[in-house]
Amino acid sequence: MYYIDYHHHSNHSFDSKAIMMEICTNAISKGINEICFTEHFSVNPNAPTFGHMNWTYYLADIKKCQAACKDQLTIKLGIELCEPHLMREQYKAALSTIPFDYILGSVHNLNGLTLRKYMNSHPDEDIYLTYFKEMLELVTYADIDVLAHFDLMKRYAHTTRGLYVFSDYEDIIASILKTAIKRGIGLEINTSGWRTSLNESLPFIEVLKLYRELGGEILTIGSDSHRIEDVGAGFIQALNLAKNAGFSAYYLFEKRNPVRIDM
Repeated sequence: MYYIDYHHHSNHSFDSKAIMMEICTNAISKGINEICFTEHFSVNPNAPTFGHMNWTYYLADIKKCQAACKDQLTIKLGIELCEPHLMREQYKAALSTIPFDYILGSVHNLNGLTLRKYMNSHPDEDIYLTYFKEMLELVTYADIDVLAHFDLMKRYAHTTRGLYVFSDYEDIIASILKTAIKRGIGLEINTSGWRTSLNESLPFIEVLKLYRELGGEILTIGSDSHRIEDVGAGFIQALNLAKNAGFSAYYLFEKRNPVRIDM
């Protein structure tokens, strides 16, 4: 078994204080084979993620960890882009010279507000439908490799709005997944939900099954951890979920090209 974590944040993200080298050391102690750092980044001045990234420091830290851990841990260069379907030219200009292995795309904000703030300020709106419509825009237009935490809205909505019923949103979810498959964009099993009161993977297994039925193959696994101790969290659980959804492989990325790993 090749043990990976393809979604991890360090102090190069605005919402983490974890030191990259300490994350790598802990990953080695857990027997993890490969990690990809996916720091938050946005070109939108109104987004919470704006202005934190220093590319010189980030790339230097990656190279330092790669050199120190080269015989024990493979370390990939990634990024998590916030609403990359918006301000596409600005993203292209900011990222064109950086040799990424892996780019995650996510929706963390709606109409300039964080998901939680948007939800709280629109009490009568179908918040899940609004979120999925934005995800459809993202997958249609963004230059990304994988969709991060597909149904993230449930992390914020489950305590007040309840969990969404898959069948109620199956049509728009199918549209998102069909578009992703057509464009060669993969899907992530994000294990962070299992570490919260949500106690669910992101996405639900029904989404994974539909992705597989529609012909989807590219599947990555990430802890979405912002802490040193959570590196690799939920990997085995995610593998079992993938198998139950009909998958026989998961994927790594090298210079933005997917690499199949059989389970």
